[in-house]
Amino acid sequence: MKFTRDEIRSAMLLYAVTDRSWLKPGEALPAVCEKVLENGATFLQIREKDLDADSFEQEARQLQALCAAHKVPFVVNDSVEIALDMNADGVHVGQSDIKGRDIRAMIGPDKILGISAGTVAEAVAAEKAGADYIGVGAVFGTTTKKNARNLSLEQLQEIQHSVHIPVVAIGGINASNIAELSGSGVDGVAVVSAIFAADDPGAATEQLLDAARKMVQHG
Repeated sequence: MKFTRDEIRSAMLLYAVTDRSWLKPGEALPAVCEKVLENGATFLQIREKDLDADSFEQEARQLQALCAAHKVPFVVNDSVEIALDMNADGVHVGQSDIKGRDIRAMIGPDKILGISAGTVAEAVAAEKAGADYIGVGAVFGTTTKKNARNLSLEQLQEIQHSVHIPVVAIGGINASNIAELSGSGVDGVAVVSAIFAADDPGAATEQLLDAARKMVQHG
């Protein structure tokens, strides 16, 4: 699927990033993601650091089909090759991935390109590299990335004001702290454990979606 700039910006509202380490006995990631999508996730990224390439792609194709059914953008974390092979909606990469590589040229003009950033300089570099959006963090403490530094609301605002593309905040965000991002200007939040570690990921998604809407409405 091809998404417009406005559709991508709207899809930042509640951006779910998978983490299979939180799966309960007997659970499968596609089944959990289906609940997450049914309850309002507006974007989905598959992030699997410990799967071999074949298993990763097999799982990614299942999630891709779910996202297509819900008309939600689906991107692959890091692996440009897998994203292209399976014709995913796009790819999300880190700062190290854009050094010496033209990811935009590799994926073409119609695919979604997301790039992580933690400073104004990184955000500007990401936009110049052709990013459709940037993921900015960590805004709160996070267990997903051990070396992530926390950003203040002022730093988040500075980054948001430095670019013209959508900004999604990430890092330790949950229903109890999301309101603290009000006034930052971000277009939404990216969430990992607050969804996938929840006892009921579907209910958690619904709660987070409501909180994200209120956060964005308050600027």
